[in-house]
Amino acid sequence: MIGGLGPVRRIVESPRYKWWAYVALGTGMFLAVMDQASLAIALPRIADHFQADIPTVQWVTLSYVLSTSVVFMPSGRLSDMIGRKPVYVAGLLIFVGGAALAGSAPTLPVLLIAKVIQGVGSACIQANGMAIVTEVFPARERGKALGLYMMIIGVGLIAGPLVGGTLVSSLGWRAVFFASVPVGAVAVGAAMAVFSGGRPSRSVVPRFDWAGAALSAGTLTAFLLTMTSAYRLGWGSTGIVIGFIATAALLAGFVWWELRASDPMLDLSFFKSRVFSIGVGARFLSFISAASVNFLMPFYLVQGLGYKTSIAGLLMVPAPVFMAIMSPIAGRLSDKVGTRWPSVVAAALSASAMFTFSRLSLDSSPVHVVVGMMLLGAGAGSFTATNTSGVMSSQQRAKYGIVSAFLNVTRTSADLTGIAIATTIVALTMTSLGQEPSLAAVADAGGDSARAAFVAGMRKAFLVAGSCLVLASALSVVRGREGPAQEEAHGSAQGVTPLRSSEAKD
Repeated sequence: MIGGLGPVRRIVESPRYKWWAYVALGTGMFLAVMDQASLAIALPRIADHFQADIPTVQWVTLSYVLSTSVVFMPSGRLSDMIGRKPVYVAGLLIFVGGAALAGSAPTLPVLLIAKVIQGVGSACIQANGMAIVTEVFPARERGKALGLYMMIIGVGLIAGPLVGGTLVSSLGWRAVFFASVPVGAVAVGAAMAVFSGGRPSRSVVPRFDWAGAALSAGTLTAFLLTMTSAYRLGWGSTGIVIGFIATAALLAGFVWWELRASDPMLDLSFFKSRVFSIGVGARFLSFISAASVNFLMPFYLVQGLGYKTSIAGLLMVPAPVFMAIMSPIAGRLSDKVGTRWPSVVAAALSASAMFTFSRLSLDSSPVHVVVGMMLLGAGAGSFTATNTSGVMSSQQRAKYGIVSAFLNVTRTSADLTGIAIATTIVALTMTSLGQEPSLAAVADAGGDSARAAFVAGMRKAFLVAGSCLVLASALSVVRGREGPAQEEAHGSAQGVTPLRSSEAKD
């Protein structure tokens, strides 16, 4: 419990505590999402300032993604052991410290180090986000809670480019990072005031699985670096083959160790649940597909159709807007009818967006793009909210931290996999049509033939993405039903203290 009295105690004991907690959590999550969304706008200015080429400056983003992915599971497991609040608050402080360092970075290497630090902090924030919101809302409102969580992400994705563009144009790229400091201070204050200790009440505290953490970090690092470099080096190149072999070996070592560890980093018995294992597989396919749109669409709009960057950004805004609108609606529906069929319909809706995009051409109207983005945002937001609700409900409250972390690892791994697959499909198509297999060629003096070849490859990539979503929809049909009522009983059986002392008042 927190030690404060007066207003702070009244917040903790309030019958509307879940909404106070949601606002406090939302501030931190909004900060993490908006900061990274703003960075994309600042990258060209950063490249100019440090006189770096595009492949080099891309490490500003990649270093963040790698550090976040590596720290997700350790931070999630740690929160299951010592409580959500200390890990979440520590993540905010680390994130803000990294932002201050990034804003004042004198060299590009220092900026890369700062982004690694921010990635560590962001992992602690995000790994606990779903766990906290799932814990403070009662099981009967879990879908609504996760839908509202997705709404925060959607709003952050909308605000990021707008805020980032304004800051970069008026104050310079450093302002994007410095702006996170006061917002982060507010988020820390809100978390300290609102969240109680939420420490697990166990007679024996489990040991942290250092070997499992090291093996999971090695596996993810090898996999993510291999997928990121596959297009540039070639899928059959020696470096990529070695990367995949190393990934497989490290993964085998991780599984071997986790099956024998007394307190494993990731409890592999999770996968005995059809709802968990099939739900995670469907989630992976969903994010693979969405990544192809996020990566290819800006090239199509700017280099393919010749729109200004600002116009291209506006054409892509309907996706996060409809994500923010539809995710809480779908989540609330899943509380009434279960998560399986809403997940099926949502994945099918996203698939329809991909097939809509697969009909794009050099003569397509902006309406065509906007309709596809609306379908994608509605489908992706609805699917993520309902699918996540089902997966979280399949496990005990005491494991929410590691489950939330693993779901985030699934997302980042799928994102880079989707980009690698989409890039490869486009490159192979352009080569088959006699064009240079490079996305840069579309922006340079490639002419109409290069643009046509790129669009042909993009359409194939979207067909593949649509097929992945059809499979995700089919998997959601057969995954079975979750048991939220049983989950609450499990949570009580594990002796888990919620984030406040008055859970029953919900």
